[in-house]
Amino acid sequence: MPFEVLINNTFADVNSDLTIIPTDNKSVLSLINDFEDTEWRYNHFQNFIWDNIAETSLSFKERESLVNNHHSLLTYAAKNLRLSDKDGDISKGSEIAEIILYAIMKHYFNALPVVPKIFYKQNAQDNAKGADSVHIIIEGANDFSICFGEAKFYNSIEDARLAEIITSVENSLSTEKLKKENSIITNVSDLEILVGNKTLRDKIKAELSPRESIDLLKPKLHIRLVAMEK
Repeated sequence: MPFEVLINNTFADVNSDLTIIPTDNKSVLSLINDFEDTEWRYNHFQNFIWDNIAETSLSFKERESLVNNHHSLLTYAAKNLRLSDKDGDISKGSEIAEIILYAIMKHYFNALPVVPKIFYKQNAQDNAKGADSVHIIIEGANDFSICFGEAKFYNSIEDARLAEIITSVENSLSTEKLKKENSIITNVSDLEILVGNKTLRDKIKAELSPRESIDLLKPKLHIRLVAMEK
């Protein structure tokens, strides 16, 4: 990752409120874009966005078809973005946070972007539905975990803001919505390409099947929250 890591600990190591339980199944990662000549490195941050935009906005086949045409790749990827600077727009800046989320999942957690959410938007002015990111992480040779992500971009991070994130995550964890996300994963072509091990791929499809109890999947489920401050 091109950003300085400030915190990379389990939540138990940084938590000061002993009433919060459990803490052993949570972790905290804090990254910062640094300064140069007393100025915030805007170009450094901007380049990181452009370097990772295709993972969020294009399918695997589209990325591969444009691999030697970087300008075309970026232009095509940007077409799916919702670019809004309207005051009061609840989605203002949200897709920048989503791109950062996808980049962190790829570069830090070695996760596979099986569902590029912005790619599946109906048009450039629609918000991507469901979780902000969906990734598969290969665990060893024959197992996997699944990661759903939530990304928020704020002009200030205050305690009052956290309730909004928690509520959004809570709503996304209903059995109906989890099964819908799982159905999307098993029906997109990216899974076939990104998971080369057929035995493991078949296992993923079987465990994500709507016929299976969601309770069997919960031990494999991880939620990644990204809260960015402007």
